[in-house]
Amino acid sequence: MNIKTIFSDYSLIDTGEGEKLERFGAYTLRRPEPQAIWRKSLTEQQWAAAADASFLRDVKSEERGEWKLKPKMPSRWSVRYDYKDMHLNMRLGLTSFKHVGIFPEQAANWNFIYDCCKEIMGAKVLNLFAYTGGATLAARAAGADVTHVDSVKQVVTWSRENMEASGLDGVRWIVEDALKFVQREVRRGNRYNGIILDPPAYGRGANGEKWVLEQNITQMLECCAELLEKSNAFLVLNLYSMGLSSTLARTAVRQCFGAPKFEQCGELYFEDNAGKELPLGTYYRFRR
Repeated sequence: MNIKTIFSDYSLIDTGEGEKLERFGAYTLRRPEPQAIWRKSLTEQQWAAAADASFLRDVKSEERGEWKLKPKMPSRWSVRYDYKDMHLNMRLGLTSFKHVGIFPEQAANWNFIYDCCKEIMGAKVLNLFAYTGGATLAARAAGADVTHVDSVKQVVTWSRENMEASGLDGVRWIVEDALKFVQREVRRGNRYNGIILDPPAYGRGANGEKWVLEQNITQMLECCAELLEKSNAFLVLNLYSMGLSSTLARTAVRQCFGAPKFEQCGELYFEDNAGKELPLGTYYRFRR
């Protein structure tokens, strides 16, 4: 099932020709988007007038680049996300990798996580590859005991700022390689009611450990299957590598966890103002 994400402080204005024009709160950004293979609906003049910041890719790098800013554009600002009794304030910033601190399509999963945690009394949640903590805060806002794991100290600090800005506290912060952490948790015999995985295609752990999704994801899922409670439990898996499908995610998860009583998988997407649907990530999630 594909899910169209609704996020009032974000809008996808236009897409096409390898770019997307999007509003985050009060500011509009222009960024590369390889999946936008169609024509733009607005003119170049309209894009240039609308964009407060434009990402210019470094010709020597596939990932890095720099931002060209208009005078009013700050280096940091915030957006708000509301769902039921969850009220999150997320600090944004312009990075050299074109990212800004959140993936707004993940709001659909934040809602799912919040609802699951509300229904499980005393839920314990593990968020792996947790980045700036949107899923962490969703679980904590629902009253869950949350462990947040990321190998990059700076983004864990960023997550803590988001927690404080959202009026929350009590998250357990871990700066470590995610696979090493879950292997140790298995040995300790720990259990969780919810596990969230948002692994990159490639990455490095806190001590230089190498992560390659296609090579390591099965081992990671096997460990998580030992950590997840057999009932009153949920799993969320996101895949952002192009070419990895929701069918692949479902097959890999089912092999490790078995067939759950409830599952969903598909693409998370936004629709731009002209009605063009831009897929932004593959997801799989279940409850049992």
